[in-house]
Amino acid sequence: MKKILFLSALTVIVAGLLSFQKTAAISQKISNNDTLLFEGEKHFANMQQLTFGGDNAEAYFSFDGKWIIFQKTIARDGVPCDQIYAGKVPAPGEKFEYKRISNGKGRTTCGAFLKDGKHVVFASTHLGGDECPPTPDRAKYGNKYIWPLYSSYDIFMADLDGNIVKQLTSSKGYDAEATISPDGKQMLYTSTKDGDIDLYIMNLKTGKEKKITNTLGYDGGAWFSPDGKKIIWRASRPKTEAEIKEYKDLLAENMVAPTNMEVFTANADGTNMKQVTSFGNANWAPAFMPDSKRIIFASNHQSKRGFPFNLFTINEDGSNLQKISAEKSFDAFPMFSPDGKKIIFCSNRNNGGTRDTNIFIADWVE
Repeated sequence: MKKILFLSALTVIVAGLLSFQKTAAISQKISNNDTLLFEGEKHFANMQQLTFGGDNAEAYFSFDGKWIIFQKTIARDGVPCDQIYAGKVPAPGEKFEYKRISNGKGRTTCGAFLKDGKHVVFASTHLGGDECPPTPDRAKYGNKYIWPLYSSYDIFMADLDGNIVKQLTSSKGYDAEATISPDGKQMLYTSTKDGDIDLYIMNLKTGKEKKITNTLGYDGGAWFSPDGKKIIWRASRPKTEAEIKEYKDLLAENMVAPTNMEVFTANADGTNMKQVTSFGNANWAPAFMPDSKRIIFASNHQSKRGFPFNLFTINEDGSNLQKISAEKSFDAFPMFSPDGKKIIFCSNRNNGGTRDTNIFIADWVE
């Protein structure tokens, strides 16, 4: 649910790209004016492309920084909707090897490692059926961009062999978008269980939880700050009568239109809520930077047509906005390694002119 969906097709040059990527300079153009690094991307160094083909998104580090978890759709390989995968962070120039963690049934989303490095959490619809749940007919909604809030999504804990060891949620509504606190004790997630799309914090040991947002609108994609003192997320806040009606009408059909979202922060218990951005359009996929003060996020606020999405940094008080990426279609899901030295994100760059979304990792340069 955090992802922007794209139709995926593997190009015939993938094999060549795999070989080329090991030896070519990161700024050298490959084909179709593609490149790993664009002019002006001064904060990225030693960039490496990890996946080649399909729709790869929401790639996040394990607590020790040695593993990556992500979701992937690649229809030509028999994966018609997102499944969860994990693999070790490769050394520079090495191929990224990964394996599927989810069971291949239903649709999955939003993987995250637990602190023990041996377990992960993710949301899955597999209890609702083996097949991929249907995608929305956007023509019914005036061709607006719509996300389905599948009520069959629940959050599960699994080991790295894919064995589900615990079901963490069981509400009749949408439960997904789970992340873990830095101390490993709490899970932050989104649910529709109380009639709106809100954030909840669950104690993983006791199962006790607290609802931490109570304002009408979509609250999701939340993360703890590295120091564990704050949380950050994206939210929509319909205000006019027409906006509220549209939001409630879509929600009644388990849908949401995530085209107008801003970045919010709060204390870890939900108090002292603040709106960071007021740019319009979609400002989303936010995360605190390693200092737990600055913020990195994806946004299309500079575009009138919805694209491109680029990465930006901003201070917590909304000052000092800086554009980080210069790709002309889609960069999103930025996340720093636990030591703050590397950044991982997903992008349409270097895809041979397809709509493939791949995972990239780079050294972060201040």
